[in-house]
Amino acid sequence: MGKGNRDDMLSNLPDDILVNILDRLDVTYAVRTSILSRRWSRLSTKLSRLTISVLDFLPHNGPIFEIDEVVRSNAAVVEATTSILAHRDSTRKTIHLLSMTFFLKDSDHISIGHAVAKTMATHKVEMAEFNIMTERDATQCDDDNLASYGKKFILFFDAFPDAFGGLTRLHLENLRFGESDITNVLIVCKRLKDLRLMNCDSGETTTLQVDHSQLSDLTIGDCLFAELLLNSVPKLTRLAFEGWISFHYPLSVGDAPLLEAVKLNNVALSWHKMVELSKFLCGTSVRDLKLGFKCEKIWVQPECLTKSLASVFRQLRFVNLDEIPEGYDLTWTLFILKAAPLLKELYITVWDHLCKMVTDEEKRKERFSEEKGVEWESSASDFHHENLVTLVMFGFQSEEYMVSYIRRVMEAAANLEEVFLYHRLACRKCLDNSRKQPFKFPWTKRQRLSVKKRITDGIDSFAIIHFPTTAGLRSDHKAKKNYP
Repeated sequence: MGKGNRDDMLSNLPDDILVNILDRLDVTYAVRTSILSRRWSRLSTKLSRLTISVLDFLPHNGPIFEIDEVVRSNAAVVEATTSILAHRDSTRKTIHLLSMTFFLKDSDHISIGHAVAKTMATHKVEMAEFNIMTERDATQCDDDNLASYGKKFILFFDAFPDAFGGLTRLHLENLRFGESDITNVLIVCKRLKDLRLMNCDSGETTTLQVDHSQLSDLTIGDCLFAELLLNSVPKLTRLAFEGWISFHYPLSVGDAPLLEAVKLNNVALSWHKMVELSKFLCGTSVRDLKLGFKCEKIWVQPECLTKSLASVFRQLRFVNLDEIPEGYDLTWTLFILKAAPLLKELYITVWDHLCKMVTDEEKRKERFSEEKGVEWESSASDFHHENLVTLVMFGFQSEEYMVSYIRRVMEAAANLEEVFLYHRLACRKCLDNSRKQPFKFPWTKRQRLSVKKRITDGIDSFAIIHFPTTAGLRSDHKAKKNYP
């Protein structure tokens, strides 16, 4: 079929179908179709899903950008935003998605605020998102930068209450707020469903209190708040709390009846105390739990089964233990399995991710523990579990401590169906690191048969053991490795 015939077939489609096709394209490509003909020009004004991102105009993905790159790309976002919103078809009153990603730079954000506020006044915007970036990333920001960015954001926020009042998602980074600023943001942003704060603070002794009737997804990452109080968040379903500064139970959950997915991720330094999950997650009963250790000391204290621990874990179905340091006994993780009778899937990643770790010997002596592991009484691991069906481990080695751990799980889990033992995750930077470490993965058929025999010898289990490489990583395993 010739090109002309294909073009005719496309042009013969009804407007609504063509608009639906354009909505699936990057907005910058969709708008370019307006040069094809008068009809295509008219169709581009009817788009209902508008995603305009400064990242699409940058020459690379960062995270560090040159000043001239920031200036040019942000100017392109302003031009695209004002042009697209100003020329919208006035009969199309509903915008399904309006998503903006831009730098908090010069007066560009003011121009974007004007255009978005005007659009919200004349259209029904079902989902509206601001992802506001700073030209310096977190590693480059000092106290003066945080304070300057914070003041600039609040001036922006105060100037456009109608625009912020219509947002359903707000992602912020590298801001120092005044004491009541975040509270004011939550009050004004009444429709907010998704809030993300990265490297933000109001002072190290400040408590962040969250009260919001619509918020369903909250991420607090590397923020210097002494405590996070979830007072009343009746629709909150997902919480990600990463990089907290206090190890004296910095999380308090009040009214959050729908909270079902929690991600806790932190680096434990040598002087940090271990935490008990029965206290840390008191007041919750989550279904999905991710605990991240960033390849350093285990910060979770294994617990005996108590009423409080049983209450926290009574609905638990999925557990993801991420970046556990290599070379340390894993038996302690069984306390979670014992306290969570409904658990179905257990994911474990054992990895010394060298390019993300502090490798300087002097700094490690000052900050980090040489002993990263934790012990748990082996007698406490003698139990039976009826519901675990899948065990997935990334970074498996045929070392005795891993083999014996897999045996323990298979002995306890009577209905275990499949065990996936993946090779170490690939990272080009780690491969280039001077600290290359040998890795004992069973590559050959003979090696795998030997490891299987070591695992299953004397165990009555029907579980199938797989040895996939990360090159053959299943899509569902990849998705769950990053969840929640």
